[in-house]
Amino acid sequence: VTASEDSTARVWDAQTGQPVTEPLKHGSSVDFAQFSPDGKRVATASRDSTARVWDAQTGQPLTEPLRHAGWVNSAQFSPDGKRLVTASRDHTARVWDAHEPQPLTVQFKNPYDAPLNGVYHYNGRSSQFSPDGTRLVTAPSYARISFPDGMTVATASSESSEARIWDVQTGRPLNKLKHADSVTSAQFSPDGKRVVTASVDHTARVWDAQTGQPVTEPLKHRNLVASAEFSPDSKRVVTASGDNTARVWDAQTGQPLTEPLKHGNRVNSAQFSPDGRWVVTVSEDGTARVWDAQTGRPLTERKYGVDVHSAQLSPDGKRVVTASWDGTACVWDAQTGKPLTEPLKHGGRVTSAEFSPDGKRVVTASADSTARVWDAQTGQPLTEPLKHSEGVDLAQFSPDGKRVVTVS
Repeated sequence: VTASEDSTARVWDAQTGQPVTEPLKHGSSVDFAQFSPDGKRVATASRDSTARVWDAQTGQPLTEPLRHAGWVNSAQFSPDGKRLVTASRDHTARVWDAHEPQPLTVQFKNPYDAPLNGVYHYNGRSSQFSPDGTRLVTAPSYARISFPDGMTVATASSESSEARIWDVQTGRPLNKLKHADSVTSAQFSPDGKRVVTASVDHTARVWDAQTGQPVTEPLKHRNLVASAEFSPDSKRVVTASGDNTARVWDAQTGQPLTEPLKHGNRVNSAQFSPDGRWVVTVSEDGTARVWDAQTGRPLTERKYGVDVHSAQLSPDGKRVVTASWDGTACVWDAQTGKPLTEPLKHGGRVTSAEFSPDGKRVVTASADSTARVWDAQTGQPLTEPLKHSEGVDLAQFSPDGKRVVTVS
């Protein structure tokens, strides 16, 4: 079953490629289509503000349209096929009887006043262990990062112009950190005193985590800022931008500390080494680079033929692991750029790759519906694949290295 911007979904014979039914028609683009667990029905979600359930053999609608007040982004059957959950840009999700167009529950209002992009969708940066490893925070369409004291949380909505800091015990919002456009990331400083946010409005901002007031002038780029992270000592910030650069800033004054770290295309991420001496960047120009964080001078480069999604330095700062859309992760020498193992291969693009806290292992996540744990010295897999039923967006070790959390 396929969904298309031509306002239809279609059911096809997977052996012959021939259509099985007439087109399943909506009044606008169809963004989502999915079979029921028994394969006899199809659910579709459309920008015409409706979802529909169809007979997969005949193409006939089985219910009246399931109506929202805005685009419907997804429609998913429950495991038993008896219910359907829809998510909409009207800021609600709803649960329906899959055979009769009656809502079974009250609608779930998104408390962050942002459209719900799918009930089960998680952003790649939205899962993190607490520092003591006893808690985990995840959230749809925004990032949650725990304060070191475990009492407050920062959230950033991918479709809202504000980040928020929350009291974990009460669920009460403490501060709203506002940008002029969508917020792409939010992170506490290691000392817990400040928050840095990145936004589509071409800026990153540093805020006082207690008062919610800006600490510096905006950290300005010429295009969207994809990420912003503190240095280990909390004194600097590194930003990655769609203007093809990363930048290192003074977190107290907001002044740039180096010349721009330039790539040939959008910079997807920028991260300090554990000792704060280096910065590693990855870009849609197909390269990963290591830079001197004090001078901005490039030290090494590793070239790929495709987009590089993420990079992380090992705890000792001597190695880099990169995740690439060519279906591999690679462990390489941070000084020379030479690979240290054979490629860590998956059957689909690799969405994240991270070292364990002791640097001896690597965990990767892939669109092939698996995560894998590898020996960082030999490149050999250490476990059977960690399987999900769909693509894995993120895999991360706990602080003690004994567990892995995956998000799919």
